[in-house]
Parts: sequence; structure tokens; C-alpha cells
Amino acid sequence: MSHKHITPEQRNEIAVLKRIGILQKDIARMIGKTPSAISQELARNKNRDGKYNIRHAKIKTRERRIIANQRFRKIDRDKWLRDYVIKKLRLYWSPEQISGRLKKDYPNDKDRWISKDSIYEFIHFKRKDLVKYLRCQKGKYRRRYGTRIREKQREEMKKKRIDARPYVVEERGRIGDWEGDTIVGKDKSHMLTHVDRRSGYLLVNKLMRGTAELTKDKTIERFDNISKDKKHTITYDNGTTFAEHNMTERGTGIDIYFAYPYRSWERGCNENCNGLLRQFFPKGIGFKNIDDKDIEKVEKLINNRPRKRLNYLTPKEVFFEKEKILN
Repeated sequence: MSHKHITPEQRNEIAVLKRIGILQKDIARMIGKTPSAISQELARNKNRDGKYNIRHAKIKTRERRIIANQRFRKIDRDKWLRDYVIKKLRLYWSPEQISGRLKKDYPNDKDRWISKDSIYEFIHFKRKDLVKYLRCQKGKYRRRYGTRIREKQREEMKKKRIDARPYVVEERGRIGDWEGDTIVGKDKSHMLTHVDRRSGYLLVNKLMRGTAELTKDKTIERFDNISKDKKHTITYDNGTTFAEHNMTERGTGIDIYFAYPYRSWERGCNENCNGLLRQFFPKGIGFKNIDDKDIEKVEKLINNRPRKRLNYLTPKEVFFEKEKILN
């Protein structure tokens, strides 16, 4: 799970999901946080009635942040404390040792207590000349929850991988198992593609920007028009545009899986369809000025073109007339 701060967008999602009665553990799974993080957020930011209100939560968060940003100012205001910290730093005491010794020597005088984080803040923002006395001088100090690499690894662990899909998906035995990807234009606009593995039926949508939120919203909107019996799984690559896969899964009712990095052949059906699109939208062009009607026209051309692997039926015929085709 991610240990990053809860964002304003995630607070909106928590408020909505809480209001419709989703359990805390399910909220945590959908937005990629630990259950304890959700519990803490709800407890810290509830209003007087004990309810979680997004406006009230944002105000309380802002107030705490203002207080937190003044942590090291305690040293500025207290000359004795400032002199003590500087003296001990020059003796090569660590901020943690200074903080612990203050609490030990002055157990009943909390005005002289200060956290190690506040001392680090003081050093790096006020007295950079004291950095040379720290044992570790390369960074601010060790991240509490590890490096960004570890955070990325934790994010990866939340993804369901391709080999966890039902066997029927690999066999292309039913309609409703999709592969998804994005094509990037020269102007950084994107085309979002989804293709059904059994029929080759293609869905194409333009994204003005390749953000995870826009990708999520457009996917939910597009699949809202697809019948439930044709929505089983989607397999994506590892692009950042699919970072909100938990909310996409919730909004579409489709199980989402991910191919392994650098294995484009695991989504060969989608890669092939992207190649078909490039006949009409070649590499080196931007998509922003392409009309949605033009994209719809190309989508229809591809879906109404016979395929050899379908015994020269079209993707549209197989997708919408499955019973007739199998008989």
C-alpha cells in the first residue's frame, strides 16, 4: 500500500464512498491505501456530529499543515534551546540523540522538548552550515517508509497480474475479455483503445491529456454502454495512465489485470489493433485537432472489416451475434 499523504482528490472519493455505505477496508483497497490510513483519516477529520464531511476535512487538514510548518520555529523563539541544539550538533550528536537527551534531562519541562524532525528542519532550512556535523549528509534524512523504489514496489504489489486471470481469457473462449492501451500523439494527446480478445471489436476514445483521472472517467463512460455479459476482464500495460485502476474496476464492474513490464506480446491483440489504427493516424501526428467523428468513423471501418481468424466475419458480427456465430 502507498504511504503517501491522502490527496484532496482521494478525500473526495472517501467522502462519496463513505456516503454510499462502502466499508472502510473496501475504500482502502479502491484508493490504494491501508485500512488504518482510512480509519485515521475518518477519525482525524470528522465533524462535531461524528460524520466525515469533505469541506470540514480539508479545513482541518489545512490547519494541521500550518501548525506542522512551524515545528522548527520553536528553536528560533527559544535562544537557550537554539544554543543547546547547535552546541550538541557541533559535538556530532545526532538530532535523535539531542531530542532524546532533552526529554531525559528535563522530564518535567516540555517547553524544552523538541523532536528530531524539527531539528532536521532547522538544519536544512535555517542552518545549512551545520549539515557537515550530520553523519549522513547526502539527503535530508532517511525516509521513514523507505525509498521511492520501495514505494513503487508497493504500488506494483497491488496490481493483479496477467497470470492470475481465469483460463478462459487465455483461450479467447468468450466475449468480454478486453485488452487496453493508449497511443500517444506528437502533441502529447492520447487515444485510449480497448479491444475484445475474442472478437477483435475495438473501442477508441481521444484523451486531451494522458492523465490517470481522464483515462478512468473515459473508460467508465465508454463501458457504461456495454452490456454486463460482455464485461469480464481488462488487461492493461503498466503505463501511469492506468494508475486509477481500482476506481476504474469499481466504476465498470470489470476485473482489471496487468501484463508484466516489457512484455508487449502478452497483449498481442491490443498491439495489433493499435497497428491498424496507425494506418489512419500515423506516428508523428498530434490528436488534438482530430474530430471525435473522424475517430468514430475509423472505429466503424475497423470493426466492419472481415478477419481471417474469424472465418472472414467482422468483429462487429462476432461481438453482437455470438450465438449465431457459434452455431
